[in-house]
Amino acid sequence: MERAFVLCDKSAFNYYKDLAEKGYYNRAISGNVNQRIEVDSIHCNFNTYPYTVTTYAREFIVRQSNVTERSLVTTCTLQNSVRSDNNPQGFLMENFLVKENRDIQTYKR
Repeated sequence: MERAFVLCDKSAFNYYKDLAEKGYYNRAISGNVNQRIEVDSIHCNFNTYPYTVTTYAREFIVRQSNVTERSLVTTCTLQNSVRSDNNPQGFLMENFLVKENRDIQTYKR
């Protein structure tokens, strides 16, 4: 996680910290929950700066008895940054926001 936080501003860290304070990660570990993210598409507008990015994905929360499929839509902006071993793409992610994270369906395993 530390390496990922080098590539973004406080908005992503604050989101992570908020979930940790609510016990999200501890409940996932103690409940033996697995998660999988499947990215549907990423839209990046390189015509304006900072670049705006919207990511559309499906999140699968796999529990012992069932699987919950969720719709996940996030946005952020990208700032140009210096390329390095820790940041080979040369971008800094800012203003991370989860726009949608809703259940689509739940089915038994």
